[in-house]
Amino acid sequence: MNGSPSQLSLLDRRLWRHPQRVQGMKDMARVMPGLMAWGLVTGVAMTKSGLPLGIALLMSLSVFAASAQLSAVPLMLAGAPIWVVWLTALCVNLRFVIFSAQMRAHMMCLPLRWRLAAGYLTADVTYVLAVHRYGGKPPASREHVEPMAYFLGLALVNWSGWNIASLLGVLCAAWVPTSWGLGFAGTLALLALLVTLAKDRKTLWAAGLAGSAAVGAYALPFRLYIVVAVAAAVAAGLLMEEWAQPAAGDSADAVRGGAAKRPPGSAGHE
Repeated sequence: MNGSPSQLSLLDRRLWRHPQRVQGMKDMARVMPGLMAWGLVTGVAMTKSGLPLGIALLMSLSVFAASAQLSAVPLMLAGAPIWVVWLTALCVNLRFVIFSAQMRAHMMCLPLRWRLAAGYLTADVTYVLAVHRYGGKPPASREHVEPMAYFLGLALVNWSGWNIASLLGVLCAAWVPTSWGLGFAGTLALLALLVTLAKDRKTLWAAGLAGSAAVGAYALPFRLYIVVAVAAAVAAGLLMEEWAQPAAGDSADAVRGGAAKRPPGSAGHE
């Protein structure tokens, strides 16, 4: 549990002093206005649904998952059995199993207790930005702390901004009418992030397929359409990578074959 000397800690000074921690904070700050509007709406929704103030405050700080909070609150108020509430939250958050599998290479430099803390701090946008920047890079380690410093910067801004907005929503619910449609601002923020990250055809195809799968599976219970969409996007991305490798290999072979057929001494004249 305490980890070995070869492992990192999220309190390691090198992470906090590293320029990538600052870069992570800047990157997350760009999308925070929309996410904070979403957090405000979540806080308002919890309070206006009739949840006691103390429970709403505790839930806002401890759960840190908007979709799970908004799914669990109506069930709690309806007196649903606790296992139904847990099962619903579990299904809504199944996408984090896929997220954690993809982030595992970097997280394994942390001991178990810090991996649990990192799991709590990981949200959708944290995952997207971290994988976009360091997904294909060498794993984080004590000698290579950049990925974890960047993750720390993302998580600090996201956790702070979200909880400030959510707590404001809980405490000021009476002055925030639902007719403002603030939740749509969060959707727009995620959409803007998606457009920014979609830089090639494979990403666009995977995003389009995920959107189609989500619409097709929307009738599934427990918001399982989210899991279906994530699984469809991951499967599409893996298949396209698989198909691209033989084509890249054929091109390389063609280049090598062409070079072999050139007469000696012709190289360097092109």
